[in-house]
Amino acid sequence: MIKQRLNDGWEHFKGSLGGPWEVWRQDKLQNHYNVPWHEVTLPHTYNALDVLDPDTPYYQGQGWYRTKLDVNNPYPGGRTLLHFEGAGQRTDVYVYTQKAGSHLGGYDEFTVDITEAVEKAKKIDRYHGLVPVAIGSDNSRELETIPSDASDFNLYGGVYRYVNLVYVPAVSLERVHVEAQAEGAERCSVKVRAQLYNPQAYLDHVTLTITLQGPDGSVLGTYETKQMAWNGMKEIAVHDIAAPKLWSPADPALYKCTVRLSSPYGETEQQERFGVRFFEFVTNGPFKLNGERLLLRGTHRHEDHAGVGPAMTEEMMRTEMQLMKDMGVNFIRLGHYQQSRIILDLCDELGILVWEEIPWCRGGLGGEQYKQQCRDMLAAMIEQHYNHPSVILWGLGNENDWECDFDYFEIDQIRAFMKELHDMSHRLDPSRLTSIRRCEFCKDIIDVYSPSIWAGWYRGVYTEYETYSREAFENVHSFFHMEWGADNLATRHVEKTFTGFEFIAKGQGADERDGDYLLTGGEPRVSKDGDWSETYFCEMIDWYLKCQEKMDWLTGTAQWAFKDFATPVRPDSPIPYLNMKGIIERDFTKKDAYYVYQSYWTDKPMARIYGHTMPVRWGAPGELKIIKVYSNCPSAELFLNGVSVGVKQRDSQNFPAAGLRWEAALQPGENQVRVVAVKDGVTVEDEIRFVYQTESWGEPAQLKLTVERQTDGLMYVEAKAYDANGVFCPDARNFIRFGLAGDGKLLEHLGTVGGSRVIELANGRVGIYVDPAGGASVVSAVSEGLGTVFIEVNGSSY
Repeated sequence: MIKQRLNDGWEHFKGSLGGPWEVWRQDKLQNHYNVPWHEVTLPHTYNALDVLDPDTPYYQGQGWYRTKLDVNNPYPGGRTLLHFEGAGQRTDVYVYTQKAGSHLGGYDEFTVDITEAVEKAKKIDRYHGLVPVAIGSDNSRELETIPSDASDFNLYGGVYRYVNLVYVPAVSLERVHVEAQAEGAERCSVKVRAQLYNPQAYLDHVTLTITLQGPDGSVLGTYETKQMAWNGMKEIAVHDIAAPKLWSPADPALYKCTVRLSSPYGETEQQERFGVRFFEFVTNGPFKLNGERLLLRGTHRHEDHAGVGPAMTEEMMRTEMQLMKDMGVNFIRLGHYQQSRIILDLCDELGILVWEEIPWCRGGLGGEQYKQQCRDMLAAMIEQHYNHPSVILWGLGNENDWECDFDYFEIDQIRAFMKELHDMSHRLDPSRLTSIRRCEFCKDIIDVYSPSIWAGWYRGVYTEYETYSREAFENVHSFFHMEWGADNLATRHVEKTFTGFEFIAKGQGADERDGDYLLTGGEPRVSKDGDWSETYFCEMIDWYLKCQEKMDWLTGTAQWAFKDFATPVRPDSPIPYLNMKGIIERDFTKKDAYYVYQSYWTDKPMARIYGHTMPVRWGAPGELKIIKVYSNCPSAELFLNGVSVGVKQRDSQNFPAAGLRWEAALQPGENQVRVVAVKDGVTVEDEIRFVYQTESWGEPAQLKLTVERQTDGLMYVEAKAYDANGVFCPDARNFIRFGLAGDGKLLEHLGTVGGSRVIELANGRVGIYVDPAGGASVVSAVSEGLGTVFIEVNGSSY
């Protein structure tokens, strides 16, 4: 097999065309039929920016891609394939104007055989032997497909994962499955199965050579078999491993299986990695991996990134997953769809256990086409990710109790179809379990269930977390808590958080109910009435994590979600259309919460003073203020303005900050805080500087703008709020709208602080980056009641 990524040489047109002929007709007619195509690099989505446009709903419709390929298959009579690692949401593939294949579904892999179409297209004289290929993408609204448009994430359009040109012989390997059945830690039986790609149905004999290698590269066994070409999946080798090296988050040992196929048509080879491990969700008990209890410490991932949406490069994916691992994660739920093979490979390598699911998310249950897509996507997910030792759970749905897409909602029908998917999953893969989140009337059908528990955000207060978790644990055989957390605007901090303790009645439940995500109406809740600050988010996390350390019955939890992400259902967020529950921003910028997790979940010595992005603190002269440090070191010493404030001992149950907190009087003006901590002979330090404002202020009455040139040539324009007397308002939360006239360009629609045209003030200030483009511009900032202010940005003279 010969495989190459097709990243470059593509052009894109956003909009509908009458058909594939319109992609190419300008090549022949050279007249007014030209349409505005532009060069792009794959992966690519045509919704990279518009999903976060505060004024216009994101585009859902057709988009087209075209290129001309130099196709030279070296195998006599071989097959030429286009392998898509994912494209959304409906895809049509054309070679010139001939449709070569179609695919429904935005997240699973698919392959289109273009062999015969290529030979026909090569005869078109004007292309001089090159092969014109067009891809039609479509993410139009369609109720009879999954996922639902009511889902809390965007249904992106485009070729947003890698596309590969693949050459194979006439008979080749299509898929290899490696099943490692561990019998405790003493022995493992490895079964190797293979499926052929043989579209011409040749009946020749093929020779297969199977080689198994250990994690150290040593050859464990080699097998050879000769047999006639077959249909379907067939067992081709069995090998026993004595005392296997077990895969785990602490030591993700990977074996290799190489299968080489030889036939009269040529040779092809496929290499698969696999791991040896066994796991158990103990009935009414904890989770065990390889016979030992493991508390699953998790988060969630959406395919979503600033400026590119889901079209992340392999380098971006690797950066994101390494950030998770460095935070101490040993588990991830991939929400709410099959994700890139690259992500699964990284989970295998880094030692991160996985719950992966199909996008049957909200909306109800449609007709037969709807059901068939669910079946197809479940089968594809299992078949394509079968060999990954990181995967332990196949998710069958999410929030299936959330009706909205149809004028009927039949619980019995949903239950029956959930049972069908459960049985199908076990038939395709008996070695893994099934799971769903938030559908109480289906919790008895699947193997592992997560109820909705949002104590301290959508319902209740965070001190009720353990109570509601225990209640849910006792109501199912295998409890696993997916999704908890709080929205938080990066760089927003408060001196006193809104916790809801005084206003929200306890004992009213902690489940999220339809509409709780809205910022108006309903019962009091922190999500509606709170401050959306990093301060509160850190407090909540701190409480949850200190509780989890003592919950010896707990399987684990996963916070929602690791990174802020775009969503169509949250126009009223402080950054419109952004789900802001991330531990990091959409561009990988860490929030303070990242270090709270590290202080509980990691062993490498670390210490972090809370408030690195809080340049101004405020209060009365002489008022005692709490300074918090998040660290995994047994003790730490704090210095304020060069003077020691004392040494504190870490105790995970001493809330907040595990006892690493100091009360001190800050001096008016600039303050410097430094912490020194030691663990295992390693000294770690952290330092911050901030201004302590003692001058009181009134309501925000005016804005002021400043501009600062960055080292990369960009300009940072910052808006700050002041009262009528010109005193800075450090707690102002007004919405600001930036604008620009001139040569430059706002770096907007990124869903980040610093990359959003409309955004709430964070501690009385917020800014946006500007590309001056070597010319002059005027940047404006307007806020209701505060007027409009302007500042000139001159890229040529700054």
